[in-house]
Amino acid sequence: MLDQPTFGQRLRALRVKQGLSQAALAGDGMSTGYLSRLESGARKPNQRIADYLAERLGVPVNQFAASPAGESGPPSTQTSSLVQFLAAVISGNADERTSELLAEALRKGDDWDPALRWQGLWLLARSHQAQGRSEEQQALLIELVQLSDELGVPELRTRAHTQLSRCSRMLGDNDAALEHALLAWRAAEGLSVEDRAGALQALVSAEAELGRLAEAWAHSDELCALTDNATGTLRVEALWAASTVRMRQGDYRGAEDLLERALLGSDGRENLLLWVRLRLAAASLYLQLTPARTTCAQERLDEVAPVLQVVGSELHHQQLSTLRAYLAFEQGRLDEARAICAEIDEHTLLLSFRDRIRYQALCCRMQILDGDRDKGIHKLQQLAQEAQEARNPDLAAELWRTMAEALAQRLES
Repeated sequence: MLDQPTFGQRLRALRVKQGLSQAALAGDGMSTGYLSRLESGARKPNQRIADYLAERLGVPVNQFAASPAGESGPPSTQTSSLVQFLAAVISGNADERTSELLAEALRKGDDWDPALRWQGLWLLARSHQAQGRSEEQQALLIELVQLSDELGVPELRTRAHTQLSRCSRMLGDNDAALEHALLAWRAAEGLSVEDRAGALQALVSAEAELGRLAEAWAHSDELCALTDNATGTLRVEALWAASTVRMRQGDYRGAEDLLERALLGSDGRENLLLWVRLRLAAASLYLQLTPARTTCAQERLDEVAPVLQVVGSELHHQQLSTLRAYLAFEQGRLDEARAICAEIDEHTLLLSFRDRIRYQALCCRMQILDGDRDKGIHKLQQLAQEAQEARNPDLAAELWRTMAEALAQRLES
């Protein structure tokens, strides 16, 4: 009953059937990493662990045994419905309701063909990504990674680990982002340029977030060399990744040069969302310079605004709004900056970990200017500590500098 891989296969099937993420099932009794290894068959459970998981699932422990005879695949009508949902998503005819039905189909169809299930999880994870639902996306990607390992297809393993690395970085879990980026990069050996470039880009981003800038620089050069003869999005995203590394190192001129090359190479007809994201990144870079290049930032934001009325998600709209707040603040239009922030705060923040911390720091700076210095400085200290705990050294340093400037101003007054 506790033999692997049977135990792990049954454990995953029972968890998915109940619509539970690995984190929800693990609870306080174990880590999600340990649970993931159990499900993949990499660790053998003991009786205490089996009893704990059975209790969490509300099933007898003998449910972890092999499936009884006669439990084969799902009815053909269920398989047909999943295929229909997949076709709707792939063809571009999906809406939010279709995604909900796809999620429901995946919850009920834990015994479906693994390759078909992989496609469903991948598409649903992409849908959550577009909507800024990073935590839900992460739960799907964790299962997707496990399923990719079970299938043993290098391309699927590379893509699943690459996406999980990016999602983990969005959530501020930079150690996990690096771990999955390394796994993706190793799995990508011998694969297409697209797969290798995607994995390497995730690795560069994770290393940059962790302050491992020498390694990030070397890997960004490798990424640019890999895509040197590529056209379209591959080359553009490589230049963007290299620009990010330069910016973290304080080489703003080098970062701007690489980003401008990426902007020139991007074609909105080929990938309009990438075109938008690059211009938002350029505006952010201009606003981080000393002094801020507000005119250039304004031009990029003016380019993006009308396009986001047609395409883009709530996440992209929040990114645009926060950059408008930074711009208003830098130009001394404080009432406008406060009004923009008040509007942003009416919604759930979907920003990445780094963008969320920087936005909250902006709110603290305005709170200090409004006379509530103690609370503003205390919140800045909390944000700096949060950045340190997430192992974002350059972000933490930026926040400590901001706090030191605020303290110095208080002493002068």
